[in-house]
Amino acid sequence: MYDNQEIEKLRPRRNALNPDIPYHFLHEEEPDANGVLQKINTIFLTGKECSFKCLMCDLWKNTLTGPTPSGAILRQIDYALERLPNADIIKLYNNGNFFDPKAIPLVDYPGIIERLQPYKKVIVENHPKLCGTNCLEFKDQLNGTLEIAMGLETIHPDVLPQLNKQLTTADFKQAASFLRINHIDVRAFILLNPPYLTNPRENIEWVIRTVQFAFESGTQCCSIIATRSGNGIMETLHQQGHYTVPTLDALEEVFETALLLKQGRVFVDTWNIDFLSSCPQCFQARKERLEAMNLHQQVYQRINCNCND
Repeated sequence: MYDNQEIEKLRPRRNALNPDIPYHFLHEEEPDANGVLQKINTIFLTGKECSFKCLMCDLWKNTLTGPTPSGAILRQIDYALERLPNADIIKLYNNGNFFDPKAIPLVDYPGIIERLQPYKKVIVENHPKLCGTNCLEFKDQLNGTLEIAMGLETIHPDVLPQLNKQLTTADFKQAASFLRINHIDVRAFILLNPPYLTNPRENIEWVIRTVQFAFESGTQCCSIIATRSGNGIMETLHQQGHYTVPTLDALEEVFETALLLKQGRVFVDTWNIDFLSSCPQCFQARKERLEAMNLHQQVYQRINCNCND
């Protein structure tokens, strides 16, 4: 098992960032629990690196090396909102834990709350172990509702402990229960092909098991992410035979199966998934099919192609 020091030692260089500007922002659509498409402004905040150095994570590339300066988050939100259209929902993703005071300074909370008043829902990301009374206090000051996205990754009993996530399935279930009891919605991030799970069929089966566990734990929404290399340690794991690159076919299968469960909303992350396919004939059409399934939460007919992706 790799520890923080070993993981950091193999990292490439992180991106140079301006703490007063979010490293990315976008306007998108997503269906709500009733199937109604909602307009969403998503801001990827530049801030302190997550304290949990997960084995497969590459999000640290767009983080700062120290605590987020006071006022920086407010300037970033202003910068993005000045350039984004109106929306119903806002996502504030900071590549870590929103309720880590070194990532989102407590002194900035009043200003953040003020800027979020027009939105009927706010979505942030956070580690299950950091979900406590601070989440409730933040929620109570919002004009709309709060949703917290948490990385569950996998419930495989041999794999999850090796991800350096410092998380158990019991931790996730407890956090989800705490949030739901307090009227906070829950979203779960789930990995296809996490490290140390290399059998193609087992990878598909464990994604579905993890989705089912998430819904049984009170999650309303699951987002499936194809695990990628690029953070240093993942290349080493690939060379050692401990990580296999997912296929587009596998991503399609887990998405279709998870949607047919009809236990809640399921999405797949289509950002930069070109590494899943080497076929120029069918890739774009297959990606657009996944995006349509994200929007309408129904399975559409597969795109036919003779490739092996």
